[in-house]
Amino acid sequence: MPEVLDCTIAQAIEKINSEEREELKVSAKLFIAGSNSSSIREAVSMTCSALGVDQLDSVIIAPPPAEDGINLSIEYLQPYWAELENLVQNKQIVAIGTSDLDKALLEQLFLWAQVKPSSNQVNLASCCVMPPDLTAFAKEFDIQLLTHNDPKELLCETSFQGTLQESFPDCRVHEWTPLWLLRYSVIVKSRGIIKSKGYILQAKRIPSS
Repeated sequence: MPEVLDCTIAQAIEKINSEEREELKVSAKLFIAGSNSSSIREAVSMTCSALGVDQLDSVIIAPPPAEDGINLSIEYLQPYWAELENLVQNKQIVAIGTSDLDKALLEQLFLWAQVKPSSNQVNLASCCVMPPDLTAFAKEFDIQLLTHNDPKELLCETSFQGTLQESFPDCRVHEWTPLWLLRYSVIVKSRGIIKSKGYILQAKRIPSS
C-alpha cells in the first residue's frame, strides 16, 4: 500500500505558455490541514510545476488550525510566515498575504515580518462591515483588504475520505488524511477575467498499527 497517491486529471490543468506569462497573474490561496510549515514549500513547488511557471504572483495563507483550546497567536503564525518569506526571497512568490486576521494580530505580524503582508482577507460571513480599526490600519500601511466566503475548513478529513472511497474502493481510506489544499486562479491582467482555476491537494497515509 503506497504512502503517497499522485492523482491528476491532466485535462483539468492548463499549463501556461511562456509567451503569455507576462499577461497573466497567477494567484493562490493555501489551506493547511496539519500543523507543518514545510507544507507551504511543497504546495508552491507543486503548483508551479503543474502550471509550468517559475513563480506565483501572490499567495494567501489561511490560518493553519490550532489545537483545541489554543487561540491563534503571532508565535503560532511565525514559522508559516517565515516559510513564505523564504519563497519570496527565492523568487518563487512575488507577494504574500493573510486571511482572517483581526487588527491586533495583523499589526503584530506586520511589525515582526521581514516581508510585509500585502493583503488580508476578511470573511464577510463573520462581519458584514469591515472593522474600522482594521480598515484604518490597512490603509495606513498599504495593505489590501479583500473579502471571501470560504468555510473555516474547506475540506474536512471525513469528506476527503468519502471521495477517496468512491475512486479507490480497495483503499484503506481511514488511513489517509489531507495535508494541504491549494486553490489557484490564472487571471488575464488587462481584462480582469479568470482564464483558468483549479485545486491541488496533498494527502498522507498514516498506516494503522
